[in-house]
Amino acid sequence: MSTFTQQVRGRGARSNATSRFDSLKREAFDDGWTLEDEAPAQLRTSVLPDRARTIIARNTSPDVGFDRSINPYRGCEHGCIYCYARPAHAFLGLSPGLDFESRLFFKPDAAALLEAELSTRGYQPRVIHIGGDTDPYQPLERDLRVTRQVMEVLQRFGHPFSIITKSALIQRDADILADMAGRNLVRVAISITTLNRRLARSMEPRAATPERRLAAVRTLSQAGVPVVVMFAPCIPGLNDHEMEAVLERSAEAGAVGAGYVALRLPLEIKDLFHEWLATDHPDRAGRVASLVRQIRGGRDYDARFGVRMKGQGPVAQMMAQRFRAARRRYGLDRHLPDLALDRFAPPPRAGDQIDLFG
Repeated sequence: MSTFTQQVRGRGARSNATSRFDSLKREAFDDGWTLEDEAPAQLRTSVLPDRARTIIARNTSPDVGFDRSINPYRGCEHGCIYCYARPAHAFLGLSPGLDFESRLFFKPDAAALLEAELSTRGYQPRVIHIGGDTDPYQPLERDLRVTRQVMEVLQRFGHPFSIITKSALIQRDADILADMAGRNLVRVAISITTLNRRLARSMEPRAATPERRLAAVRTLSQAGVPVVVMFAPCIPGLNDHEMEAVLERSAEAGAVGAGYVALRLPLEIKDLFHEWLATDHPDRAGRVASLVRQIRGGRDYDARFGVRMKGQGPVAQMMAQRFRAARRRYGLDRHLPDLALDRFAPPPRAGDQIDLFG
């Protein structure tokens, strides 16, 4: 596995440390031969098929609003430094660092697997969330269209789903989303972490700019699709001061709801985040690190259910109060109806017996 000792152009992580499961550990170090004016290195993206046997993942976490999800991709080229899905790359023997954003996998059989699972006798519909780990509209989707194929299956079956992204590419599928919204079968969440284009490029180097995400909110809202904006993650000392401005702009664009999640730093993300913070934002690295520990009981992360999403202590309480006030001020606290479950109807398949009395 390669080890990098300098910034890589267009990438979020600053290193490619070995997987936590590897017996042989490698660590980057400065041997004194790196030139100060040396241009950032480039890193090619590799894409391989992931031959999954099932496509619907299930969870029992009380901290998320769904119990089943679909992830069309593993790894994410957006390169968000804070991405909580990074540690999962270690299970593949890859680094949660640069490998996560450059060694990607797609599920070519996703739509067929989904159709088979939804057609199982006795299947009971519940809302499926698309993109619970990695972004379903990362750059690969433009050509591979795995996410769209999954949505087409859900559309034909009348199956409710929610989807989250920070990509403007979701506008391509406004036709499906508008149709599903008209039947109360879909809700879209768009993540907007900052309005500062420079900070966005640093935190999320290959994701859509903040203005393009707001444009996506507007486009989908005008098409009748309910859009919730996620201010996630909220990072104290770095982007938390933008919370009110993000919610205000989102409401102006037509969003109907909002949510937030405090920065989470489990496993390898902790070191990757602090490494990035020290190189990209050295002037505030110490303060951000201190504030993060203050919302996590003096540690970098607290994984307990009930506190891992919002944190605890005075700093976390202030974040929560500000969010509630802003959400109320901009009309983003309205009640959203549950998505319909009674529209589900598997379409007839070739070879099915004809109903003689239909």
